[in-house]
Amino acid sequence: MTPAGLAQLQSKVAELSEERRRLLGDDSVGAKQQLRHVERELRYYDERVAGAIRVDPSIQSADRVHFGATVELEDEAGDILRYTIVGEDEADAAHGKISWVSPLAKALLNAEIGDTVTWKRPVGDKGLHVLAILPAQ
Repeated sequence: MTPAGLAQLQSKVAELSEERRRLLGDDSVGAKQQLRHVERELRYYDERVAGAIRVDPSIQSADRVHFGATVELEDEAGDILRYTIVGEDEADAAHGKISWVSPLAKALLNAEIGDTVTWKRPVGDKGLHVLAILPAQ
């Protein structure tokens, strides 16, 4: 997990812990139901934080695509694409953050600038040319 991803999880734990504290003082039926939900979520996020393996992308080599790297690509149509390879909890494809276990990330990992990789997709393979490997953001 990147440092930013870990910080997001820790922030979620803090938010849920605060909500739990607030709900503990409320004896209404609705609050008790909400408390069960919050405690379940809190257990989930606590486990994610406890099991997280922090990887600092800034100390990794920029010669090859790696976890945490931002990669600039050109597709077969000449469109420029940019993706950052992140942990599963941080993935957000709409914002260019792809999970390290996704088919696209798997195609990109260990590629070098100038390489062409094949992204295996259900709708058909797509060739992508690696233009740049940018420092961690």
